[in-house]
Amino acid sequence: MPARKGGHPVAWYKRFNIDLFLPGSNDLGVCAFYAWMIPLMVLARGASLSDRLLTITACGAIVVSLVWTLAIANRRLAYGPAREIQLSEEVVVITGGASGLGLLLAETFGMRGASVAVLDLKEQDEAKGVSFYKCDVSERCELEDVANRITDELGTPTILINNAGVVNGKRLLDLSSSEIDSNFRVNLLAHFHTIQVFLPKMVQSLTGGTIVTISSVLAHLGAARLSDYTAAKSGLIAMHASLRAELNEMTDVGAKNVRTILVTPGQLGTDMFEGVETPSSFFGPIVEPLDLVKKIVDMVQAGYSGELSIPAYARYIKWYGVLPASLQRVVRWMSGVDKAMAGFKKPAKTSDREE
Repeated sequence: MPARKGGHPVAWYKRFNIDLFLPGSNDLGVCAFYAWMIPLMVLARGASLSDRLLTITACGAIVVSLVWTLAIANRRLAYGPAREIQLSEEVVVITGGASGLGLLLAETFGMRGASVAVLDLKEQDEAKGVSFYKCDVSERCELEDVANRITDELGTPTILINNAGVVNGKRLLDLSSSEIDSNFRVNLLAHFHTIQVFLPKMVQSLTGGTIVTISSVLAHLGAARLSDYTAAKSGLIAMHASLRAELNEMTDVGAKNVRTILVTPGQLGTDMFEGVETPSSFFGPIVEPLDLVKKIVDMVQAGYSGELSIPAYARYIKWYGVLPASLQRVVRWMSGVDKAMAGFKKPAKTSDREE
């Protein structure tokens, strides 16, 4: 069955993309395993230790293993040891979790045994391990009231996933003041509110907690018809870095056990981005929500801090900023990033606060 984006089938060949050839750091262990299978198979065929093919394949396996080892060492030095997590004992709070990426995250954590609280403006039926709380996360007083209810009913939240988002998809001069205000209240300020509400209990606990910030690869680029959205997402990256620095300076008992994950995905295949064109499905494939959900949940469950960027180009997009301005213009033209929103269709108001 073909993959789907926004309810429409996606051709099978669009699943064939550059990500198949550029594994992320989390996949390097698997690559190292298979890399060592090649010289072992050469040996199994009776090759001598001086065989040239054996030498080449063994050297390749050594290089892959070294890269994998360095990636592990880099993560440990940068973020410290992994936090010990038992999902059955965790309380997960997800903003904007009534549909799209947030709903998939809620259902996945619920199925893995966690207690999940979804904060959204939409009403939803209860699901296994998932409780829904109607809440406007951009309203501080409303958020504080819901936080108290969650603590009383589910326990103290230990994992916070800031996922709520809105997209206006208009040129800067066409944005109304209310649309600008709504964008920054939901896409940026709500993150400050949720962290201020939920982080204090995490740093006071010996077990700490995990904070997941969902930004966007466009935070590094900007894009036509997304001036408000990308400005807020850029602010999230700066806020996340500052939060990490402040946690390192805290003396609270649980501060050293608070893990932070910054997620910067490319275009997601959800209704939120209906009508957005992707010029190249090979170099800039649409991110299937289930693929991103699996990586987020696995990283949270492993107790890691770090950055999660998919597809492949999202991991290297920071290099765009060091290019000469003329080359940046060429890259933008070739990528079609400033034309992609031309066919954008804004979701209905009842479902616009999601990722």
